[in-house]
Amino acid sequence: MNLEKILAISGKPGLYVLQVQTRTGFVAESLVDGKKITVNLKSNVSLLSEISIYTYEGEKPLAEIIQKMADKESKGPALSHKEDNAKLIAYFKEILPDYDEERVYPSDIKKVLNWYNMLQAKGLIVDAVPTPAVADEVVSSLDEIPATEVKTPAKKVKAKKE
Repeated sequence: MNLEKILAISGKPGLYVLQVQTRTGFVAESLVDGKKITVNLKSNVSLLSEISIYTYEGEKPLAEIIQKMADKESKGPALSHKEDNAKLIAYFKEILPDYDEERVYPSDIKKVLNWYNMLQAKGLIVDAVPTPAVADEVVSSLDEIPATEVKTPAKKVKAKKE
């Protein structure tokens, strides 16, 4: 699952896709309604690919957690982020049993569930690792590409006059 261009912007609801970088910031498109907004460099912006969840052993990247949720739900929608905190915590314990309960708050769990459901609704939940059949197909298509001859320019050498 590629979360490289998916953004969470502080103070703005939903998730955004990075479209174009500008001199003073960037343009992002909302996943919710498709509207484009300009974002100043001073805004607090987080790439989903850079977010991690605290566990007792260290940190787990958000992409791994979303993949676990997708596997559990067969790529379908997950529990609503509007459920009560007890249900949210129980659900999250099924997904990530060793998450640090002192450092991961119910509000964080709500964000993760909300983000997963937004990504799932837009069809952005895909397998992280291609299946062997897909990997074989990619390799076989690479074998069919003909090798081309690479020509390097000849060096020009000036002869010294004696």
